[in-house]
Amino acid sequence: MSTVLPAPKATKIQLFNFSTPAMRAFHMSWLAFFVCFFAWFACAPLMPVIAGEFDLSKDQIANINIAAVAITILVRLIVGPLCDKYGPRKTYTALLLIGSIPVFGVASANSYESFLFFRMLIGAIGASFVITQYHTSIMFAPNVVGTANATTAGWGNAGGGATQALMPLLLGALVMFGVEQSMGWRIALLVPGILMVIVGVLYWKFTQDCVQGNFSELRALGINAGSDKKGGLAILAHAARNYRVWVLFVTYAACFGIEIFIHNIVAMYYVTHFEFGLKEAGLAAGIFGLLALFARSLGGYLSDKIALKKGLDGRTQILFFLILGEGLFLMLFAQMSSVTLAILAMTIFALFTHMACGATYALVPFIDRQALGGVAGIIGAGGNVGAVAAGFLLKGMMDIQSCLMMLGALVVIAAGCVLLIRFSPSHKEKEQQLFEQALIERNTTA
Repeated sequence: MSTVLPAPKATKIQLFNFSTPAMRAFHMSWLAFFVCFFAWFACAPLMPVIAGEFDLSKDQIANINIAAVAITILVRLIVGPLCDKYGPRKTYTALLLIGSIPVFGVASANSYESFLFFRMLIGAIGASFVITQYHTSIMFAPNVVGTANATTAGWGNAGGGATQALMPLLLGALVMFGVEQSMGWRIALLVPGILMVIVGVLYWKFTQDCVQGNFSELRALGINAGSDKKGGLAILAHAARNYRVWVLFVTYAACFGIEIFIHNIVAMYYVTHFEFGLKEAGLAAGIFGLLALFARSLGGYLSDKIALKKGLDGRTQILFFLILGEGLFLMLFAQMSSVTLAILAMTIFALFTHMACGATYALVPFIDRQALGGVAGIIGAGGNVGAVAAGFLLKGMMDIQSCLMMLGALVVIAAGCVLLIRFSPSHKEKEQQLFEQALIERNTTA
């Protein structure tokens, strides 16, 4: 069991303050996640070009999309307990530096098989999300942890939207300067790899594991930090015994899993269904991802606000309504034959999706404090399970519209699962005391 250390967690978010450990972790974790997401989906908006060069079939493109998210399931399960054991600073730095290798590798691919291999390995950096959520969860107090988690994740997620909009523009600029298109997409894909190396060095230099310091230093002083459970499997096993973890595993598959799936297919959808050009499709697809800049934060903020009056039950209720809205508007998006209405429906669907993701991880820190890394890892892996399942569903169906309709219906069912989450009176009382204590500390500081 983790010992509660004397130094208080941050009770407010001061965006322009870079002097405190909590705010440095806040800014570095969202930046690292942004760069990882940018690299993770850098191939997606260039797929029409890459598919033409390698003469890829529909099934091969589906395999590439599935590979891009499949390995993340395993790595998310691993990095959660690694954060508990070694600290988020070491874990994030290692992921950024090692993860940059396949990003450079995919730029050198010369066949479908080599491209598929590197695309699969790149999926490992999707586990960055778990470390971001872990780091802010242990830096911020209960009164703002939902907003902190949702904001860092939202700003990081926006990397998926930025890459949709920027990669086609970067490729266009290279072609304009006389670079062949077959070489241009390879040069463009070097950019996210370089950014990952730079941010990896910065993360090591400017962050620490928790408010009190680094786990290794604290343990040398005899202070328990992270989890005192021996081995990652013990941490995972402890988290896996909590049924709430598996309910949120399903609901996160329904929101973040759908988000990843949309990132992978939406540019191609606009090209094939509405006959958009590469740049226009990238900009339309970019809307979906860039809304995460504020929508995910809004989901966490609403969760924190409703918790003031309704506690943990309020957090589950807002999550239910957001996932329900996501499912309904996804089905509506699938039915749109007009470009304008399709983009409008996609925008509203995106808002609900990002807010649902934010509200999910606003609830995660309250599930089991004794195995936070395991909880965050399992639920985070759920998102990728959802994306892989959606990829196989698309592969087995003739058209994308039918697939989107089916996914919308499944998301509505997943919303109902949220209503199964219950907390014991003692658990709610304990969390309410911590919440009120954080508010008192915040008011005292003010």
